[in-house]
Amino acid sequence: MVTSVRGSWFVVLGLGLSALCSPLLAQQQSDYYRLETYELPKGVNFEASGLAVTDKGQLAVALRKGEVWIEGKDGFQLFASGLHEILGLAWHDGALYATQRAEVTKLRDTDGDGKADEYLTASTGWGVSGAYHEYAYGPVFDAEGNAYTSLNCSMGKAWKGAGDEEKHPLWRGWVVRMTPQGTLEPWSAGFRSPCGIGQDADGEIFVTDQQGNWMPTTPLFHIRKGAYFSHADSIPDAMRPESPVKIAAKQPDGTLTVAEAMKTVQGYCPPAVWLPYVKMGQSGTGITCDKSGGKFGPFEKQLFLGEFVLSGVNRVFLEEVGGEYQGACFPFVDGLQCAALALTMLPDGSLVVGESNRGWNSKGNRPFGLQKYVWTKKTPLDVQKLELTKTGFRFTFTLPVDKASVGQISGQSYTYPFQSKYGGEELDAKPLQIGDSKLSDDGLMLEVTITNLREGYVHEFELPQLKAKDGTSLWHRMAFYTLNRLRE
Repeated sequence: MVTSVRGSWFVVLGLGLSALCSPLLAQQQSDYYRLETYELPKGVNFEASGLAVTDKGQLAVALRKGEVWIEGKDGFQLFASGLHEILGLAWHDGALYATQRAEVTKLRDTDGDGKADEYLTASTGWGVSGAYHEYAYGPVFDAEGNAYTSLNCSMGKAWKGAGDEEKHPLWRGWVVRMTPQGTLEPWSAGFRSPCGIGQDADGEIFVTDQQGNWMPTTPLFHIRKGAYFSHADSIPDAMRPESPVKIAAKQPDGTLTVAEAMKTVQGYCPPAVWLPYVKMGQSGTGITCDKSGGKFGPFEKQLFLGEFVLSGVNRVFLEEVGGEYQGACFPFVDGLQCAALALTMLPDGSLVVGESNRGWNSKGNRPFGLQKYVWTKKTPLDVQKLELTKTGFRFTFTLPVDKASVGQISGQSYTYPFQSKYGGEELDAKPLQIGDSKLSDDGLMLEVTITNLREGYVHEFELPQLKAKDGTSLWHRMAFYTLNRLRE
């Protein structure tokens, strides 16, 4: 059961150009996406840390404390318990798969009584030393049935009785793959805290990481075999003979920008998208893709990313340029009870958000919760997608824009430091040299010429207060495109 929450908003200080929260934006948000709150089991700390949808369309929720609940006609019912800090849940081939610290566990109800009676190890083999941050996330399954799990760096003091594992827990800061035949394979490396792992509409795997050492701000990585994403804690395992990642045993620290590292650091792969710090949140989390066929509004096949500190959801549009993914991120919705941790979409097209603020601070007035955003069927005026052209960018809008409202576009580009120091400021910022801009006759596309495009830089835009032809005001004025490769 869910209850409606309308017009919820809060003030966030220090957001600069993004202005993520304001009375106008809050009113627009409730006009387009209604926020509903689930009724939860009484007396249960419902820290929703993993979400999945069964083949019957039921919502399954993993709790951080080690339980799995499934929604039925009488509310949520306990399905499984006794697991260790679940941080991910998936439905695959007739079973639920829960990722706990040391393994992915396959859960089945074989006698039909509504509770799991079969707990089987589906994936394991990574190191666990007892360090607090040794989280595991996932899984996601590809078309061949391989299961992918993302593993946190150890970060911190290990348990003294852990023996060899204390010295070097295996595959920490990696994504690993378990084949259907039961073989664990190291897949890609260089992660700090890869909290979100999900897939796009084509089944490509993406991971969010969180700002910190080697991560100047939240990135969205495209996962593929042999890719390396900068966090040096994974380098020792990259030296193993079975590693598909080919990098040097030592990398520069603090002497390069990300743009320079892309050209000079062996094996380094930049993120497909950077989410600028505070402007687009502070800690990226769960990932889901809108495959609803239009039931969630005008953003079909785009990715939605959870935001922990600011308790909301951001949106990402991706495109392939030069054979690699890059693209744009946009603010989407906020006002959750607390931090967004896990995301999924129901068959009716609503976006479910699992919430918990345990261990970190987040906006909101609750320590945990479960809510969902439902499209009201009213289409906002927003940037539907932002594409790179040979001479600049093409903005495509969700509604036809009134030509009279098209004023001056402003923006800048900047990169980040390549360093082990925690976080990183925007570097080498320069105003965008914006030339001609031309609105298409139907009002849906705006072509913008830019004469100083730069590879390895985020290109940030602030749009004028556009109006649709029907008078609708632009919902979000900010857009951020990560340009890794120019179009040839």
